[in-house]
Amino acid sequence: MSNAEQTNANRALAKNVRIAPRKARVVIDLVRNKPVEEALELLEFTPKKAAPIVSRLIESALHNVMESDVLDWDTDELVVAEAFVNEGPTMRRFKPRAMGRATRINKRTSQITVVLQPRA
Repeated sequence: MSNAEQTNANRALAKNVRIAPRKARVVIDLVRNKPVEEALELLEFTPKKAAPIVSRLIESALHNVMESDVLDWDTDELVVAEAFVNEGPTMRRFKPRAMGRATRINKRTSQITVVLQPRA
């Protein structure tokens, strides 16, 4: 593990985002292993709810690299090296049904991580 990965200077993490992980993974799969500029342009025209969330996350990771004292990377050469979505806590709600019963509704959350690396 390199020193850059230990400092988290090239990483951005969004916790408890109110979108289901399977919906966020569709958008994350679009930008994985793409240059940062291309990924941001692609997300700008993606009509998914997760697109602006992932876009802000990539911008945050980019700003983390630019403001870092440890990393001396050219921002034009960065790619989205790792991007993944994990499941966060599930909010459980109940909906009334017929004959006095209730059905549980799971409102899922996501934890989205983006890691930038220089182009290999």
